[in-house]
Amino acid sequence: MNIIFMGTPDFAVPCLQTLLDSSHTVQAVFTQPDRPKGRGKQLSSPPVKVLAEKYEIPVLQPLKVKDPEYIQKIKDLKPDLIVVVAYGQILSKEILEIPPYGCVNVHASLLPKYRGAAPIQWAIIEGETQTGVTTMYMDVGLDTGDMILKKAIDIDEADTGGSLHDNLSLLGAEILRDTLICIENNTAPREKQNDNFSTYAPLLKKSMGLIDWEQPAKKIHNLIRGLSPWPSAYTNYQGNIMKIWTTKVAGDDSSMGEQKTPGKIVNLTEEGIWVQTGKDLLIIQEVQLQGKRRMPSQEFLRGNTLQVGDILGGSQNGSAK
Repeated sequence: MNIIFMGTPDFAVPCLQTLLDSSHTVQAVFTQPDRPKGRGKQLSSPPVKVLAEKYEIPVLQPLKVKDPEYIQKIKDLKPDLIVVVAYGQILSKEILEIPPYGCVNVHASLLPKYRGAAPIQWAIIEGETQTGVTTMYMDVGLDTGDMILKKAIDIDEADTGGSLHDNLSLLGAEILRDTLICIENNTAPREKQNDNFSTYAPLLKKSMGLIDWEQPAKKIHNLIRGLSPWPSAYTNYQGNIMKIWTTKVAGDDSSMGEQKTPGKIVNLTEEGIWVQTGKDLLIIQEVQLQGKRRMPSQEFLRGNTLQVGDILGGSQNGSAK
């Protein structure tokens, strides 16, 4: 088949590689425009563009793919199929109707759960123990099209948004390969989504990372995992931002009695910094002060004055960088 690929970030790279390694022809790649990146704000190419240029595949980077000139370019290419993986733009009905085999999307959740921009991170934040990848025929809704194939994967207790992202990107490439085989053989299933079971996974924001110590330890732990590596979870320590990277739920806090102060440091051990939460204790194992590097809690404690009885959180200005 002649295929147009639309995708932008690292997550989409294994899917594009699968197409390039197949018998199909990738006619062109659509990706987001180059963006300023880093402290120097130098223009940086999307990962998908880098791979496409390596294989000398034509790359188009429209600000709006629905503009008439780009719709015409797609029509001129006459693709059999359009494959979309984390592209970052909504396709118009006119584009969706161009390829005879339709437009297929690779989405990083077990639809209809976690429709939207950040399904990987939200699955962890919400405490799921399993997620996966779904391929679907795209329609004009947000991740609402008829499903083709699904593959599930367990979420390990140690998984972060970053590690789960990497695992699902590889799984996405596998399921895309299988989906294309089904489409070629006219055996692709088509299952409507049940909207009654749908959930939404909105874009992540830096403000989401501010830890509310009145929440249960398990919920805070999942937030920290889900927001790693970006935008990261953080708290206030002596007027400074302290990012928290790795934690462990300690369990029962009944020994603390009735006077429990969320955010209070209750113990300092080789295992880490023990913090009272709204329910149970949380052990902070890896931290990073603003402008400093990440470090194990034991190393942090050797160079800072954190003591039992100190309280994390409270009022703070600004947000995590």
